[in-house]
Amino acid sequence: MPTPLQPPAERALARPRRRRLAAVAALGALLAVGAAALLGLRPPAPLRADAPVEAFSAERAYTHLETIAAQTHVAGSPAAERARRHIEEALRKLGLTPETQDTVGGEAGQLSGGAGGATLARVRNVVARLPGTAPTGRIFLVAHYDSVQVGPGGNDDAAGTSAILEVARALTAGPRPRNDIVFVLTDAEEACLCGAAAFAADHPLAADGGVVLNLEARGSSGPVIMFETSRRNAGLVDVFGRAAPHPVGTSFAVEIYRLLPNDTDFTAFLDNGFTGLNSAYIDGAALYHTPLDTPAAVHRGSLQQHGDNTLALAREFGAVDLAGLPAGGDATYFPVPGGLVRYPGWLTWPLTVLALLAVAALGWLSRRRGYLSWPRLGAGLGLVLVPLLVAPAGAYLLWAAVTTIRPGYATLLDPYRPLWYRLAVLALAAAVLFGWYALTRRRTGPAALAVAGLGWLAVLGVPLALLAPGGAYLTTLPALAGAVAGLTALAVRAESPVAVVAVTAGAAVGVLLLLPTVVLLFPALGMAMGAVAALVAVLLGLAALPVLDLLHPAAGGQRGMAALRARRAAAVPALAAALGTVICAGVGLAVDRFDAAHPVPTHLMYALDADTGTARWLSAETDPQPWTDRYVDGPARVGGQFPLLGGEPLRAGPAQPAALPPPRLDLLTDTGPAGPRTLRVRLLPQRPVRLATLGVDPATATVRGATVAGRPVEVGAGTDFSVVFHAPPPEGIEIELRVEPVGGGAVRLRATDGSDGLTGLPGFRPRPPGVGVVGAHDSELVLVTRTYTL
Repeated sequence: MPTPLQPPAERALARPRRRRLAAVAALGALLAVGAAALLGLRPPAPLRADAPVEAFSAERAYTHLETIAAQTHVAGSPAAERARRHIEEALRKLGLTPETQDTVGGEAGQLSGGAGGATLARVRNVVARLPGTAPTGRIFLVAHYDSVQVGPGGNDDAAGTSAILEVARALTAGPRPRNDIVFVLTDAEEACLCGAAAFAADHPLAADGGVVLNLEARGSSGPVIMFETSRRNAGLVDVFGRAAPHPVGTSFAVEIYRLLPNDTDFTAFLDNGFTGLNSAYIDGAALYHTPLDTPAAVHRGSLQQHGDNTLALAREFGAVDLAGLPAGGDATYFPVPGGLVRYPGWLTWPLTVLALLAVAALGWLSRRRGYLSWPRLGAGLGLVLVPLLVAPAGAYLLWAAVTTIRPGYATLLDPYRPLWYRLAVLALAAAVLFGWYALTRRRTGPAALAVAGLGWLAVLGVPLALLAPGGAYLTTLPALAGAVAGLTALAVRAESPVAVVAVTAGAAVGVLLLLPTVVLLFPALGMAMGAVAALVAVLLGLAALPVLDLLHPAAGGQRGMAALRARRAAAVPALAAALGTVICAGVGLAVDRFDAAHPVPTHLMYALDADTGTARWLSAETDPQPWTDRYVDGPARVGGQFPLLGGEPLRAGPAQPAALPPPRLDLLTDTGPAGPRTLRVRLLPQRPVRLATLGVDPATATVRGATVAGRPVEVGAGTDFSVVFHAPPPEGIEIELRVEPVGGGAVRLRATDGSDGLTGLPGFRPRPPGVGVVGAHDSELVLVTRTYTL
């Protein structure tokens, strides 16, 4: 027979007699689990230069990094050539025979700002092979050695390049591997992934594919996260889990990255049928793609982790039978202290269904034992939506308030010193959860709220299993563990210590899985998306509700002043967390001020139209900083004059014309003038530039086919067509266009080239201390354009 219902506030899954002691013990256990989980994410200590020869040393790698990132070395620049020569010489000293793949690389449809076209580059990849003793395949260690145009790229990606050079040294110092290991240091990744695309598509060593380990960075510190894999990754993940000494990675990150429009060199290899793993460290993203990304900004521990994992994986993949490496499906995996938990992806749905059934069983048994009623459980399910919605909304509004006070944050991926802001979001999520629980606990009951919280965790596992199966574990496993813990507590007396141990163990699973996720989400998404971290923090709180309930006094049956004191005591955690939110946000504003070492980012370009002799300052800042505001005023669309910039509105202001020569366009052959025409032209910049573009005015002709530097390129379905060529050679670029003139008339072509650096332009004043450069590919760009009529 069902047990009669008890007073709502007494319906807790665990009601120990010594409540305070139980609360301290349970919370202490969860804090210990959380600390262990977070310590497992810390990068290792860097090894010194006198480390054993078979080991990876961050200090040895750093000597290469200092040389490669001594200055900005964008693709095609003299500095990039010096970096390439250093890489070749370092590999040659190891007894390898490096070669330079000097070619044109690119893919159709990569043009920024055109409806159709192509982005290409002249690339100089450095390639060296360590032959295996009995190869069953090849392993490719990949990083790009070029930087963006405004910074030296100490982290992105001199760190990856120097790590590979140190890994190569360690591998050549030991026994030869079974399988070939190919070191690929690519060019022009920042421009268009063109170096990787050229290698993967055209190099003889890439003909049979293989396993790629790509090294990247989108920040300056933090753990190295294996965030992307090829499809059917179970075998690869198994090797990663057992071989990498610091295996930080989650299948949830892989699922999210697959949904995003982001690319690295790894993309070019995937497109050409390779398998592999992509890893990067991502904290400290305020420095990303800026002049502050110097060798001094590189965290040695992150560099050590990159190298340790890459060396261990190269040795393991170098020893196994690559042809027999199990493919299977995608694995589910996540880090825990001391390793990486992984299981087959096909278990996702069984675990999701089991979690739903376990929570349903907990609800049924709780009802039968008198801990809740169906109406109260229904009310609990509705009430749980409150913190799930309010906490993310509050985090969004919090950051909106901060950016109103400090508008410069709007153009940063993350603040320079984000810790206090992250703590503010966590405190806000805690305030919402504690306040909600204090207000609903007495009427709805702890058991009903606990079961409802687990119910939502289990239900959320369903859409995750459908849309991002690698992330379903985040809610399914805490719900399953919590349900099993609740059933265990119901099997014993609620006053028994066993009940406290059971609910603590169930909550510990949630802490183990969700706390690292919260911590990793902050640098991955930035403070602008702090609402996501707040949501996951609330899910963690729901998984731990039976333990959090121990913070509340047993108030059942109390009346008068005793009940008032109980309600006041219940409100203390919420008030403390709310106060913590305000304090942390205030400290963040006080600590993370813009100064010479942490400048406010600004964006400015210069565009000269040689047809009209007019020039403009341009900026992508929607709300210009005071420094930028001196150059630009109202919005303008300049895509017609400068197709490279696309159709988005920019801020523009008048500028003095500079004495800059436009690119020259030489007509080599023309099958016209009547009917379809084949135009062969040479685009020749008249000054040192980073890129050159040629666009066809769609009002004068439709492009049916194109060849650039001897490479056929795909023509999109749209009427617009442009070619962007990075690192153009001194002799220029030969382009063949097959066009149908409109009405049989002349064809207008728009030739543009772009260099970097505004210093020396008339009217430009250098930025003062405290004003920096936005990390964008068009920051400091100087464009010169001219129209040619053929």
